[in-house]
Amino acid sequence: MTYVVTENCIKCKYQDCVEVCPVDAFYEGENFLVINPDECIDCGVCEPECPAEAIFPDSDPKSADWANLNREYAGQWPNITKKGDAPADADEWKGKPGKAALLSSNPAKR
Repeated sequence: MTYVVTENCIKCKYQDCVEVCPVDAFYEGENFLVINPDECIDCGVCEPECPAEAIFPDSDPKSADWANLNREYAGQWPNITKKGDAPADADEWKGKPGKAALLSSNPAKR
């Protein structure tokens, strides 16, 4: 089992999860984070830290469509090891459904 970042993270990207990850398995896109499944040690400490409730075990049906995206973008985006600032409008996007079409494939600009 590994953990997967799902649609709820899109345009929220709070990054609280990054601070608690003991193996630095998070990668950052322009408006989304992903977990590298090959680095995740399945500890689960990230899941309760996510204010957007976007992280689920890969065994959860909510993560089915997102597991491959996490793997793909973890190979393309930069690794993130420290919490950065969430987007200014993150709270406005928190909990909104139907954000999948807004996912940017671009890596984060730091």
